Amino acid sequence: MNDPDHQRLHQTGMLAFARDLPNICSLAGLLCAVLSIYYAILGNLPIAIIGMIWAVVFDWGDGLIARRMKGRTDEYRAFGGQLDSLIDIVSFGICPAVFLLSYGEFSPWFLPGAFVIVAVSAIRLSYFNVFGLVDDSTYMGLALDNNVLILAFVFLFDGLFGHTIFSVIIYAMFMIMAVFNLAPIRTPKFAGRWFYVLLVYVLALTVIYSWILWIKYQ
Repeated sequence: MNDPDHQRLHQTGMLAFARDLPNICSLAGLLCAVLSIYYAILGNLPIAIIGMIWAVVFDWGDGLIARRMKGRTDEYRAFGGQLDSLIDIVSFGICPAVFLLSYGEFSPWFLPGAFVIVAVSAIRLSYFNVFGLVDDSTYMGLALDNNVLILAFVFLFDGLFGHTIFSVIIYAMFMIMAVFNLAPIRTPKFAGRWFYVLLVYVLALTVIYSWILWIKYQ
């Protein structure tokens, strides 16, 4: 407890870690997730989708920035890893769960599904925090951010079905993805140039959902 480095870190203060550029990027993703939850509760699901997919962009971006920064200490990397994991459970656990509840008009029938989404997120992130990647470019199971990217695409077809039928589709899709999140299968970690593919995908979906909103409120 008298280790000088330990004392120095306590004197540094928590906000010094929060000012770290990759961590600022992580917190921007958290803001997107909070906005998504807010609009999901209000029932404005297109904006909720936009918030969720931008949370994915910032989640990928913080790692990209961190890897390119020189001289970042082990303490800052460790803090960033913990912050990223805690934000992930909000962005890719609580946020989709609230989205499902909102689409189900907060019916009690949707509570089990919401619990499964959050529980699977907690289990997966805990596993990842302990064991990490299988190798430098491989996850065990489907990464949680993929759930959001799949949801954003599938939800474009909302208007083609009745609300009850699409509720079942969305519910079933979340449960299937939950199985793959915890399945002992290897999935690739998309990084590097894939970030720019993600950015194009998110920008395209942002434009589409913005157009849907514009049509809706005309």
